Order: sequence, then C-alpha cells, then structure tokens
Amino acid sequence: MTWRGTATPTDRIFAILPYLLPLSDAVFTGGAFFRYITQFPPLIPVATAIQLLALPAVFVQSLVPFFGSLVVFMLLIFLVVRNPRISHFIRFNTLQAILIGFIIFVCSLLISVFQTPSLSLLTETLSNVVFLGGLGVVLYSMVQSGLGRYAEIPTLSEAVHMQVR
Repeated sequence: MTWRGTATPTDRIFAILPYLLPLSDAVFTGGAFFRYITQFPPLIPVATAIQLLALPAVFVQSLVPFFGSLVVFMLLIFLVVRNPRISHFIRFNTLQAILIGFIIFVCSLLISVFQTPSLSLLTETLSNVVFLGGLGVVLYSMVQSGLGRYAEIPTLSEAVHMQVR
C-alpha cells in the first residue's frame, strides 16, 4: 500500500536498514537453530548469509557497552520516528522494526526464564519458532520495503499507523 505518496529509491533503502536490528535479535534467539544447521549442508550458506546480514546491527549495538540497544532505540525514536521532516514511509518502517525487535526480545526473555535442563527440548523448539517467525516477518518487511510498499502485519501495523502520523 502506498497511500502516503510514492517511496523514492533512497527512502526504500533507509526503510530497509532498521529491520537489521530485529534480524540481529532473531539471530541471537536462534542459537539452537544454528547449532543443528550443520546436519543440513545445503542450508549452511543460507544460515551464514543470515548471520552476516545481521552483523552490522550487532556491531552498531556493541559500540556502547551494556546499553547499546537502548541507545540505538532512543536515537531511532527521537531522530527518525518523531521527526516529521523524514518521510512517512521511513518512519513507519522504523517503528515497525522497533516493535518487531521488541516482540522477539520479550519472547526470547520468556524462553530464557523457563530454560531448565528438563525442558531443554521445549525451550530449543520455542527458540527456533521465535527465530524462524522473526526471520520470516523481518524478511517479508524488508522485501515489501524494497518494493516501496508498506508491510502490513496484522495488529502490529495498525499500532504503528496509530503512532506515526
């Protein structure tokens, strides 16, 4: 949907970049997935490409020790999402990426709370589900942004539309 005007190629690139943050959160959550990927040799290049794609976001977040994610979050909110001079398309995708990252983080936090040796199969399965779900949502959003369309994710996109005017 491009109801707020057309997105220029520059807008499309800047709309894709914030999705690297939830991608790095998903890669962090998918540790069990990456441990077992060696059993499927054709998927090793795909897993390596996903990890390399998330590497810049991990680097940016690690520039500030302990609070790197918080600093990046605050900068994106105040300098991008709340800035009316930046196009609606970029602000929408930035806030949506922040919310996707927040959901992945909360899910991984809940999984780590219930992580015990007796529930290891369950927690590994749940972490793989969070990783694959987060990866799917992030890749879908990146492709839609690259095409100049708004990535419509039920409930999440509605919340973003209410916040970004």
